Amino acid sequence: MSDTDAHVTNAYFRETMIAQQPPPATETGAIKWLRENLFPTWLNAIGTVVSLYVIYFILSHVAPWFLNGIWNASSLSECREIRDATLGPDASAACFAVISDRWQQLLFGFYPSEAYWRPVVALVILLAGLAPVLFGSIPRRFMAFSLASPFIIFFLLWGGSIWLPIMTAVGFVIGFYVARALASVNQIVAVLGAIIVPILYWFVVMMPLVNILQGILPIGIMAIESKQFGGFMLSIVIGVAAIVLSLPLGIILALGRASDLFIVNKLSVGFIEVIRGVPLIVWLFTASLLLNYFLPPGTTFDLTLRVIIMVTLFSAAYIAEVVRGGLAAVPKGQYEGADSLGLDYWQSMRLIVLPQALKISIPGIVNTFIGLFKDTTLVVFIGLLDPLGLTNSIRASTDWNGIYWELYVFIGLLFFVACYAMGRYSMYLERKLQRENR
Repeated sequence: MSDTDAHVTNAYFRETMIAQQPPPATETGAIKWLRENLFPTWLNAIGTVVSLYVIYFILSHVAPWFLNGIWNASSLSECREIRDATLGPDASAACFAVISDRWQQLLFGFYPSEAYWRPVVALVILLAGLAPVLFGSIPRRFMAFSLASPFIIFFLLWGGSIWLPIMTAVGFVIGFYVARALASVNQIVAVLGAIIVPILYWFVVMMPLVNILQGILPIGIMAIESKQFGGFMLSIVIGVAAIVLSLPLGIILALGRASDLFIVNKLSVGFIEVIRGVPLIVWLFTASLLLNYFLPPGTTFDLTLRVIIMVTLFSAAYIAEVVRGGLAAVPKGQYEGADSLGLDYWQSMRLIVLPQALKISIPGIVNTFIGLFKDTTLVVFIGLLDPLGLTNSIRASTDWNGIYWELYVFIGLLFFVACYAMGRYSMYLERKLQRENR
């Protein structure tokens, strides 16, 4: 082979490596992100441009209204005078001074100002009581405080004799020991005894016993009527009480609807379908106007308590259907596995089936709770002054007559924070359960 042929052949081989080159500009950094997320195709590019224009249009009109907000004024007319003097008569400026002036009323309603510390402490106790239930990292020994927290919160909010919440808690203790004593006889008998005996105690024995104890050892704080409740505090009281009570009731209804017992099944189906088939506002009017007709003559039943009961029943019907969907999604082999282990119905449900069904149902349950919490604003139609109801009271004064959006923005922000927190906890719980099952 000649030197020319060898030279031609060796021309295809490199004696040194090529220096590392930077990636193309379209494959790195912000340009890559824009290309992949905002302009991957011509159709997406058009959608991005249109969306950016819509965002710009909204912000260009809303942002000045927020940024020029006036916080120090005693009336709407004074707000307008400050705006005209500083920004001009045609400027867009929110009068947030109404929030500075009436935020206590929006939060607490007509609750006595000297007792504002009571709902604040009750909120702290609520969060502390929920922590051992919501987060598994907290030691289980704190569950005793979680069980006691509802009675402490009731005493703080309504006041009166300390013996009322204590004797109410005694009813649950009685129910527990009755169920424990009858468990060896029959599970159904134990459940019925745990329900009937405490109810008889609460309606027949409790109030005379409270009066006797209060006469012997009078301990209590200033009593506050429910009609003084209002604002966001009222929404929290109704929403949290209904959420806490509707979850176990909804689980029981779901198990009843899936039961093979004819009477239990039909009663559960009838309750769920009747409650879900009627709007919540109708049930609230029922609680407000008709419920007293079914009570003994001379009986007075607190309106807030009636609303809590009705909202709880309404939410329980929806929770029952969500949990029933979770029960249906549990593989049949799980039921058969529980039977092969010799577990009875309640053991298989408590140890095997229900934990899986509730895990599947978490998004639906939390979604129902969020909807329930927002629906507490419907109580304005039966005369309870929730945040939306208080806006009418605030506008009725001559100082703030004519103001709208500032109040609605503040109330919407309060509900958003609460609902967003519930949604984030739902996502945290789903991620946690996914990690534990890997």
